[in-house]
Amino acid sequence: MFNIKQYWDALKASPIQTVAKWQDNRFLWLLMATASLSLIVVAHSLFQNYIYMAPCEQCVYIRFAFFCMVFGGAIAAVNPKILILKIIGYILAFWGIIQGIMYSIKLNIIHHAAHGDDPFGVQGCSAEPSFPLGLALDKWFPNWFNPTGDCGFDSAIPPEGIELSGLQQWLVDFYADGWYLIPSAQLVNMAQACLFAFIVCFCFLGAMFVSWIIRDFILQIKDNR
Repeated sequence: MFNIKQYWDALKASPIQTVAKWQDNRFLWLLMATASLSLIVVAHSLFQNYIYMAPCEQCVYIRFAFFCMVFGGAIAAVNPKILILKIIGYILAFWGIIQGIMYSIKLNIIHHAAHGDDPFGVQGCSAEPSFPLGLALDKWFPNWFNPTGDCGFDSAIPPEGIELSGLQQWLVDFYADGWYLIPSAQLVNMAQACLFAFIVCFCFLGAMFVSWIIRDFILQIKDNR
């Protein structure tokens, strides 16, 4: 049975060893993969397909970054104690997080420029994306990775002639001024929310990685001297 007090006492007594043990188990890897996949599915199924909030170029890049984290978490979760699987998991996850942070920061800059008086600040938004490694994701999976919206404007725009359900209309009205965590106050836009998610993942993954390196390499070297 999960005992939070027991885990907290172990963390206080030996933080490095405790966190290192966490990354040896599947739970946190699966949690990262599941959380990342959930955000992707919500963005695609709810916001894009249900209330017609078209993704922009930076949005599909952020989506790609989350997919990297999904694959990294899934690969490591096969067996986190197998070194090569763990290394691949870390590489994919960290790469996705770092890419996601950069995309989120750029989208946030564009968002503020688009809603301000600097029209030149919205540069950097194209209808023809260029994914890392030359991946033609917009051609292979257009519904997921083809940008059809404008950067900085996350408004729900249903096609003409579409009859919306009551819930759809409520959501369209709710996000009439764009996606915000708290739309009534226009507080925390989509880019900022994504940036926060990436930073949280980076902190947890970084703690896991550093603890693993200290336990399995640095301390072992010291013990062998």
